[in-house]
Amino acid sequence: MGNLEAQNLFWIGLVGAVLALLFALFQSRKVLRFSEGTDLMKKIAASIRQGANAYLKRQYTTVVKFFIVMVIILAILAVVKFVSPFVPFAFVTGGFYSALAGFVGMKIATSSNARTAHAAHESLNKGLNVAFSSGAVMGFTVVGLGLLDISVWFIILNYGFHLPFSEIAQTMVMFGMGASSMALFARVGGGIFTKAADVGADLVGKVEAGIPEDDPRNPATIADNVGDNVGDVAGMGADLYESYVGSILATFALGASAYGALGKGWNAMLLPVAIAVVGVLCSILGTFLIRTKEDATQKSLLATLRKGTYTAAALAAILAAPLTWFILGSEYMGVYVAILAGLVAGCAIGYFTEYYTSDTYKPTQTLADSTETGAATTIIGGISLGMKSTAAPIVIIAIAVIVAFLSAGGSLSTNSADYAALFSKGLYGIGIAAVGMLSTLGITLATDAYGPVADNAGGIAEMSGLGEEVRERTDALDSLGNTTAATGKGFAIGSAALTALALLVSYVDVVNGKLAEMGDGHLLDLSLTNPAVLVGLFIGAMLTFMFAAMTMSGVQRAAQSIVVEVRRQFREIQGIMEGKTDPDYAACVDLCTRGALHEMIAPSLLAVIVPIITGLILGAEGVVGLLGGVTVTGFVVAVFMSNAGGAWDNAKKYIEGGKHGGKGSDCHKAAVIGDTVGDPFKDTSGPSLNILIKLCSTVSIVFSTLIVNFNLFK
Repeated sequence: MGNLEAQNLFWIGLVGAVLALLFALFQSRKVLRFSEGTDLMKKIAASIRQGANAYLKRQYTTVVKFFIVMVIILAILAVVKFVSPFVPFAFVTGGFYSALAGFVGMKIATSSNARTAHAAHESLNKGLNVAFSSGAVMGFTVVGLGLLDISVWFIILNYGFHLPFSEIAQTMVMFGMGASSMALFARVGGGIFTKAADVGADLVGKVEAGIPEDDPRNPATIADNVGDNVGDVAGMGADLYESYVGSILATFALGASAYGALGKGWNAMLLPVAIAVVGVLCSILGTFLIRTKEDATQKSLLATLRKGTYTAAALAAILAAPLTWFILGSEYMGVYVAILAGLVAGCAIGYFTEYYTSDTYKPTQTLADSTETGAATTIIGGISLGMKSTAAPIVIIAIAVIVAFLSAGGSLSTNSADYAALFSKGLYGIGIAAVGMLSTLGITLATDAYGPVADNAGGIAEMSGLGEEVRERTDALDSLGNTTAATGKGFAIGSAALTALALLVSYVDVVNGKLAEMGDGHLLDLSLTNPAVLVGLFIGAMLTFMFAAMTMSGVQRAAQSIVVEVRRQFREIQGIMEGKTDPDYAACVDLCTRGALHEMIAPSLLAVIVPIITGLILGAEGVVGLLGGVTVTGFVVAVFMSNAGGAWDNAKKYIEGGKHGGKGSDCHKAAVIGDTVGDPFKDTSGPSLNILIKLCSTVSIVFSTLIVNFNLFK
């Protein structure tokens, strides 16, 4: 395919966007056709919906203030020609679409929770069908909006302003900052809200008062269910949106750099978009395979979700071969191997995450055994499990990076005469591997987003007094959702590592290009013996732990206020424990909202400010060190926290299923304490870290000209 044909084929991104959004609309209408059940179920669902809407409205109001300040700063930088004049506008659109993806997911989740509970009253398969369909709305909205944002901006820059492909690529790689900023606020704020409510409800309700989870007598139970939607749905949607867009934009820049001199710059930029469109089609086909039998075990429930996701990945792998041949040509089929490396790595990380967090396997069962000797050994066992679980993802990502680099034409030997050109091709391979891993995000995210809906359904079933068989079905779906949520987080973290590597390389390319324009012959010195690089590495490593500490402390402080409030209501409001008086649910929702909005500001600003300050002091080399340090430590700590938290949660579910004395036993109380420790691990700090490492990269790229021109090491 020639350059002109490739340039004129970018409209397929719009086709993919329309297909994804229409399928999301189809799935939403399918969900809304189901009944919400009894009047009491409708009332509870309405309370959850009202709380979620109120929180998001206040969150977006807060975030808008940050966006206004950043747009002013970017506009000033655009005036002095330190950034492209398109960047301030793209910053806004990226943030808007990221927020919209989360908002749409939250709206359908709060509309499907009671419907899932009512459907589970009829059968397990129907309950799974409703919950998964609502998750599919989130999944396909994310990929649809992502492709729409990228395609519209490409059309504007190409056909509206007639920019060359290299300038389009270098401009668009800066566009991810808005999406990353919105995603971090959504993840951190939503994560603090949901875990403050969850920890407060569990510690006072389960441990102190000895009442079941989601018992209507617990004042924090509505806030807990609201939190599932604003954290695990809205926050996750914004998170995966920026991962999806970031991987494509980074590969744009790497493709233009690697293949521009070969006359295939447009082709290399078209390929990631085409792969994403094929991924949409394969994901749609995979969703029709998700169904189960009435007496399904956890193992068979996992198998049916695997069938859908693995089939989609296999179809994408098959179709990517002719696509690569058609767009790049037969001489560049090594790029196809890089795509396969990403797809396989994504599935492998998902499998090992499932192994370490599902109660179907030995690690979580062994963790449940540790509750026999109390909460302390449960916590020690969970931390150990989480640390051990980092080995497999690290090895998988390492293999994927090397395979993608070498198969795409990269060379590790510096003796080659055309080493620079070969190295660029290899880096493009790493970027396209990240795109391959995220190509079937539609169905992968659907299996993840379904979990909070199932959790809400269980809560509504408990609060509305549905039969024991309904609660058993929703518990089965909820337990499966814990595993798929952990798998989804592992997948997101793995893709974040590849995307962050691609963005880091894009940063180096951008800076070296700016240094070449300055004409002083200076290029980046990235050796470890360079003090700026070495200090940057330490700062990046510190940033990971400082960010995790700040988000954990945010949950702690917000949860303490909930614990105090729930204890107050149990003590002061007569008739709650007898079921004669309703608790003040709104007070807990309001406390969580105020706590989350207050606590999300500082850690989110940290990711923006630290790379800029580091660059102004240590120069571009220091920033590269920072990005390397935060990427490596952020990836490992995120895997550790997400898997440890997921295992603690499912160990608790395993005991609640009747093992080790079941609900109310000493083992159960120890497991609940382990789960409360794991809550901010898996739903706040862990998943937020993958956004941190990408936001640091995009901020560095956007402010690269400022850093090159003004730094103490200049």
